[in-house]
Amino acid sequence: MSDLPDELAAKERALRDRLRASGRLLVAFSGGVDSSYLASVAHAALGEGALAVTAVSPSYPASHRRMAEQVVREFGIPHRFVETREMESADYRANRSDRCYHCKSELFAVLGALRDELGFDAVAYGINTDDRGDFRPGHRAAAERGVLSPFLDVGLSKQEIRALSRSIGLPTADLPASACLSSRLPYGTEVTPERLAQVEEGEERLRALGFRQVRLRHHGELARIEIDRAELPRALDPAVAQAIVAAVKPLGFRYVSLDLEGYRTGSLNEVLFVDFSAEPG
Repeated sequence: MSDLPDELAAKERALRDRLRASGRLLVAFSGGVDSSYLASVAHAALGEGALAVTAVSPSYPASHRRMAEQVVREFGIPHRFVETREMESADYRANRSDRCYHCKSELFAVLGALRDELGFDAVAYGINTDDRGDFRPGHRAAAERGVLSPFLDVGLSKQEIRALSRSIGLPTADLPASACLSSRLPYGTEVTPERLAQVEEGEERLRALGFRQVRLRHHGELARIEIDRAELPRALDPAVAQAIVAAVKPLGFRYVSLDLEGYRTGSLNEVLFVDFSAEPG
């Protein structure tokens, strides 16, 4: 770690100290950038006193599961899968602006029960300082259940987590931003397994066409495709655009559109008029 900038190396040391002080720790682990680094550094700091736990449900993409399995295999991290049942909650399926609160409440309830069953001391998850700039009702659920947020405690940003991940060889270091499949449904559109499956398959097909950062936003009969702005010129090529339509339309969409603003995090939150600074954390 000696080749890290001094400030980042200091944060890394502070993070390890924070994790050691937490006692035996369950880490909410999705296989994304943040949770993969948290699981790895917790394992380095605590050994068998850290357990990465991955919640499986219809909103969890198979591609994330494959990456989670790769990370724990390559880094020797103790790990287990659990099932969460947020789909059984009418509040979750209703897909109001607090959907993530109900999802995270279920997740942290399951992890809290597992913590008590196994005799662990705490649960932690990988929210970082950049996440405070978006609407994050899930953080309220974490705060209510006493879930630790070590990256916030030491002030780590997404780019710093990527740099730390790169320094230890994590395959997630340069992964595109990711989120659960339900985040592709506009607020007010009911979350169903069928819609989530359409989104997942559509995004898999778009990645198979060579696009790296994509979102398929599900607007009923319309699939609105967001692609990273650097990749938009290729997507606008008539032949490639036709390939996109041919890949996505058969999944049950009447229309396929390309969003000319390109991919941006949390675009479906643009309809909300929220003072983000009022959110916990």
